[in-house]
Amino acid sequence: MLYRYLVLGSFLFFLAACSSKKNADLIVHHAVVYTADSASNTAQAFAVKDGKFLAVGSSETILNGYTADSVIDLGGQPVYPGFYDPHAHFLGLGQVLDQADLVGTASFDEVIQRLKVFQAKNPTAIWLVGRGWDQNDWPDKQFPTKEKLDAAFPNIPVCLTRVDGHAVMINSKALRLAGVTRNTQIPGGEILLAAGEPTGVLIDNAMGMVRRVIPQPDAKDKERMLLAAQRVCLSLGLTTVSDAGLDRKDIELVEQLHKENKLKIRDYVMVSLGEPNLEYYLKRGPFQTDRLTVRSFKLYADGALGSRGACLRKPYSDRPETGGFLLLSPKELKRALTLLAQSEFQANTHCIGDSANHLILDLYGKLLQKPNGRRWRIEHAQVVSPDDFWKFNRYSVIPSVQPTHATSDMYWAADRLGPIRVKGAYAFKDLMKQNGLIAFGSDFPVEAPNPLYGFHAAVARVDAKGFPAGGFQMENAVDRAAALKAMTSWAAYANFEDHLRGSIEPGKQADFVVLQQDIMKIPAPEIRGATVLQTWVGGEKVFQK
Repeated sequence: MLYRYLVLGSFLFFLAACSSKKNADLIVHHAVVYTADSASNTAQAFAVKDGKFLAVGSSETILNGYTADSVIDLGGQPVYPGFYDPHAHFLGLGQVLDQADLVGTASFDEVIQRLKVFQAKNPTAIWLVGRGWDQNDWPDKQFPTKEKLDAAFPNIPVCLTRVDGHAVMINSKALRLAGVTRNTQIPGGEILLAAGEPTGVLIDNAMGMVRRVIPQPDAKDKERMLLAAQRVCLSLGLTTVSDAGLDRKDIELVEQLHKENKLKIRDYVMVSLGEPNLEYYLKRGPFQTDRLTVRSFKLYADGALGSRGACLRKPYSDRPETGGFLLLSPKELKRALTLLAQSEFQANTHCIGDSANHLILDLYGKLLQKPNGRRWRIEHAQVVSPDDFWKFNRYSVIPSVQPTHATSDMYWAADRLGPIRVKGAYAFKDLMKQNGLIAFGSDFPVEAPNPLYGFHAAVARVDAKGFPAGGFQMENAVDRAAALKAMTSWAAYANFEDHLRGSIEPGKQADFVVLQQDIMKIPAPEIRGATVLQTWVGGEKVFQK
């Protein structure tokens, strides 16, 4: 009889223990959880309910306190908040997947050969379009000219975008269709000439001449492109991406695909500057849905360093006849920023050269005047004069940078800038010190979309080849804890999304990624090869290796 009472008592105790547990939808335990919270805490487990983190703590605490139909033992694998890319071109990535891939070409002859292969696979194409070439990677580092394109493709127009998106190379047929001649003048752009005739290279605003005559994808094409880009990004652990400059129609397409549950990935969209967009969105105001944030405008102050369109305070060291140029006049930039200052929108301005950074920081300062909560950003902040760094702190400006730009540009950056000026370039640690945070993106498809490449570039300051030995300007490397926050919680702050996600904390949306290797501990050369095993958005598994 006593035995029966003991058994019954044990059973009742078990039922009571079970009934005292709180219900969850998912429990993840036996993991190394990097929360990326304000204290950079680590945990072993968490519970998720209704798409949000319910509790975070030790495996014992979570398993004893919660019950769920789905319980995952990760066997000690690392978990991080879902990775952010706060400056990218999400639709642009989808578009590039439809074009000839010219990244990594070792010569212009290889560009021609890849185009021939692409044309053979796409025989009905009425334009040949590609992206990714970089003359700095070729034996002859001068811009190419159109003669080889004309010889290989005399009867079809060709438009090839440089890797940075700030120059194109076109053939004679495309020049004729675009109406570009030796006398064409474009403010904020350049048409390169040789012997008084266009070479086929158009820089910055001049690119609009040819892009307006290239057939544009329709909504169905763009939907396919966005879904293709999503597959790539989710496989890399990205749960929030950005579109650094979209028009109203494309924003509405993204919003519709979210409503239809076709797009699972979250998108932080910057509205492209332009009168129709300004008129519509300033009237509508910022808005945020579960998966879409629209509360910023993208402005361009200057071009890119690689194509010498970045606006410098003194001439280029390797081309002293030019110092680059602004894409908009100071008056136009001031007008746009004044309108944004009078609204609730964030201003995100592309600034590469030290002159562009100087101008925009001063314009921000006149409008913002003091520390504030506006979270205005400088996109790239690539070359900053030493006497301008303090302005990031004074006016609460967020530096939104791309670490892989440093390891891509380091081969020739000193040639462009000289040995002294280059020290103010890619200065991530100096920028981070100003406000105690920095946002890391990739600018894909300018660079690869893999966020681990940026993490590696920021902490090791070397490229995939391990070059240079000892790292590039290592005084501006950041530690791994800061690098993780820069692509999670700090990036979320830069997007006005830190109250929603970016860290693994109770109440925040359950966006997280599981890796096979621990990027916080493995040797630096192994970081780029770390494998994403699972990606979760709002408590839903959206990628499984």
